[in-house]
Amino acid sequence: MRILKKRPGQAAVGTLSVIVLALTALTAPAPRAQAAATPSGTLDSTTKNVTWQSPVYAKGTVDSPAKCGTAAEDPENAVCSRFDLTVDPPEGQWDDNPEGGVPVSIQWETPTDDFDMYIYDSAGKQVASSAGTADPESAVVPKASGTYHVVVVPYDVHNNSFSGKAYLPEATDAGNLTGFSGSHGRYEIAAGALKARAEFFTDDTLRLQASPDGVLADPKDSHMIRQQPTAQPHTKSFDAGTYYGIRSKGVVLRVYKKPLRFGLYRADNRTAVWQEADPLRWTGGGMRQSLKRGADEQFFGGGEQNGSFSHRDRVMNVGNNTNWNEGGYNNSQPFYLSTAGYGVFRNTMTPGIYDFASPVRTGQQERRLDAYYFTGDTKTVIGKYTSLVGKPFMPPVYGLEPGSADCYLHNANRGERHTLDALKVSDSYVDNGMPLGWMLVNDGYGCGYENLPETGAGLNKNHAQLGLWTQNGLPDEAAEAKAGVRVRKLDVAWVGGGYGFALDACDQAKAGIENNSDARGFVWLPVSWAGAQRCGVLWSGDQSLSWDFIRWQIPTYAGATMSGIAYNTGDVGSIYRHDPEMYSRDLQWKAFLPAIMTMDGWASDITTKQPHDQQPWLDGEPYTSINRKYLMLKERLLPYMYTLSKEATRTGVGAVRPLALEYPDDPAALGPDAKYEFLAGPDFLVAPVYSDTDVRNGIYLPKGTWTDYWTGKTYQGPTTVNGYKAPLDTLPLFVRGGSIVPMWPEGTVSWESRDRTRLGYDIHPQGTTEYTLYEDDGVTRKFAEGASATQHVRVQAPAHGKQGGTTVRIGASVGSYRGKVSARSYDLTVHGEHAPSQVVMGHSRLHRVNSAAELAKAGSGWFTDPATGVTEVRTPSVPTGRGFTVELRK
Repeated sequence: MRILKKRPGQAAVGTLSVIVLALTALTAPAPRAQAAATPSGTLDSTTKNVTWQSPVYAKGTVDSPAKCGTAAEDPENAVCSRFDLTVDPPEGQWDDNPEGGVPVSIQWETPTDDFDMYIYDSAGKQVASSAGTADPESAVVPKASGTYHVVVVPYDVHNNSFSGKAYLPEATDAGNLTGFSGSHGRYEIAAGALKARAEFFTDDTLRLQASPDGVLADPKDSHMIRQQPTAQPHTKSFDAGTYYGIRSKGVVLRVYKKPLRFGLYRADNRTAVWQEADPLRWTGGGMRQSLKRGADEQFFGGGEQNGSFSHRDRVMNVGNNTNWNEGGYNNSQPFYLSTAGYGVFRNTMTPGIYDFASPVRTGQQERRLDAYYFTGDTKTVIGKYTSLVGKPFMPPVYGLEPGSADCYLHNANRGERHTLDALKVSDSYVDNGMPLGWMLVNDGYGCGYENLPETGAGLNKNHAQLGLWTQNGLPDEAAEAKAGVRVRKLDVAWVGGGYGFALDACDQAKAGIENNSDARGFVWLPVSWAGAQRCGVLWSGDQSLSWDFIRWQIPTYAGATMSGIAYNTGDVGSIYRHDPEMYSRDLQWKAFLPAIMTMDGWASDITTKQPHDQQPWLDGEPYTSINRKYLMLKERLLPYMYTLSKEATRTGVGAVRPLALEYPDDPAALGPDAKYEFLAGPDFLVAPVYSDTDVRNGIYLPKGTWTDYWTGKTYQGPTTVNGYKAPLDTLPLFVRGGSIVPMWPEGTVSWESRDRTRLGYDIHPQGTTEYTLYEDDGVTRKFAEGASATQHVRVQAPAHGKQGGTTVRIGASVGSYRGKVSARSYDLTVHGEHAPSQVVMGHSRLHRVNSAAELAKAGSGWFTDPATGVTEVRTPSVPTGRGFTVELRK
């Protein structure tokens, strides 16, 4: 993603030391002789509001605050506007304030233009920004105290000016209950001017609204909610003296009288799900809810939170953000869930600050509460939340293959090229034996395209799909889809405003492909909001290349799953810098993310400073072979990942998971070791190497048997593995005991050209375990009409440490879809310590051979590797409509 604007990270800490801020103030215009002095204002116990006015800008000036120059160089503020804001808050101002800091906003006279705002502290550190396309731009300086420098960049303006505003928010608390009425699942509540409403739904979801203005309404122009839950009319209310109770099917809402507070309890009305610690509190531009925190209560969610997945004792921000670094939250969502058995979606398109200290205080920058409360365990809550805002979309199978992005026409970084030159790169993927699912052949920032139908057809010959990205909308989507465009990437110059705007753009881009072809829309975007999981792959923006960046991305993508985001990723390596070792390390573990992409045309080598494209073979050996190894493994595991994608459309739970999701009763799953590893589905534990080392320490393995994927060594969890040998070609990777993993044949480089007459199951027998494979045509939307098939596999084996044989029952493939084969053979890889005495399929013995090479030639039979105890079985071709049994007899 080449961004020509929206780059808060580019204004480094030292930048502001040389930028002397200047702006024209409303209240105290400087004399002409002091034109370079920076106007200022102060917020304190006596002055609660400060406003100022900018000059009129005839046109846009620069695209970054780093280019503003000094005040002496710009005495008339012709390039950028500046204002110094001093905050001297009264004692206790930020102890419990809904807005959490000083709101600063700029609003321009002509709303179609675009000013960007950046705020720095006295040391030059950026503390807030608003660089989207919203009007007004607004941000909050958290717990402000001291002097701050506001820099406003006129990015895209036409004879326009803006007015600025900052204020100290003053808080008001809800008083005593003054009204309570209702029935049939809907109740009206009042505490003086504050009006509230509680609505109940059949899945025990509760919607609670409150407003001191007395207006209870949905957010304006919101499309977040796809389907309102079914109303629950069978509720009863009762007066318990100190509170009114409202009983639904499985919960009781308490409405306390003095003062008005709320608490949600289980059906016994004794076990609290959540309980307000204090009344609702609001200011001129915010409202917060305060909840008691359990002794061991943990919190997850918030969408994409760069560098973290667990939030107890942390402050979590949600809102429009283009900070691609650790601590950024550009794909955040106003949703969190708790291990106390509930989750909360704030139905809003405003920024929020969620403080998970004790008590828990969650606030949005609006004078209203509109919250949906879901009850159940973590996976249930994720399911209910995504039922409301949209389940994760079903990607085309090529979307789970690697993608490549470059600018081939008018690329200032690489010289003049043509769009058809993309075909040379796709040919190189084929020549180097590496999978490629799709290519973006432009970038929208002055890099357009030509010969689009020919480019699409050429990519299709290499089993890849054509993609485009945009910075300014989709005016030609019908013609482009006709030319073969099946992938869309949306950039911040268009969707950087976030919130509903980005969500609508995502929906539009997906629909643009689907309305003009039989394909599934496949969309990427870097800034989004609640509901984006239904339409797009989210990625964490333009990142620098460093071991630190590799490290913090691990919990980021695993944590996003806790908000129902099934596809969250980052560029392999980075966009602007390249190093062979870091690139290979990054590619290794990202091969276990569903979606990955390289940004090929913008990087320079970190040592030589020379341009260096980022296709995975360009570094030569040993890197080419290492990169191929993991891309080929990713390709073989596509039936596993594809099945997880289908499950996500039903459950809302994506493939990449923090250990705490699958092992909620294990405290170590929240520990420092588990933070930097993740599960790919329930069966693979991935512990990336994120430093310049060939030894990985602190690999936490939870309860169960775990087998090293490379060596076959087994571990009994819970345990921590230190001193794990991880040379550059080795990703620490473990497989859960009892797993059944479908795999395409070895050597597969494309979903389209694979040998469909063969399918593998990699089996780690332990007790009785089951697995259901999902298949469809991989590309069309016919699956939504039932054109798909499932195959159930059941493995019966002795428990860990016991002796005995293993029976594999492979059921018939039930269902049909275009391209389904009528028969196929099966490659079973059965892990164990000893060779069976015989292998029987149905009533016939399979022939034993002496090596894997002989087995490949024989067509069917079996072989046990004496060094590992792994038995490989290849069955004869079997009709897919018929089940069969394979027994490994001791």
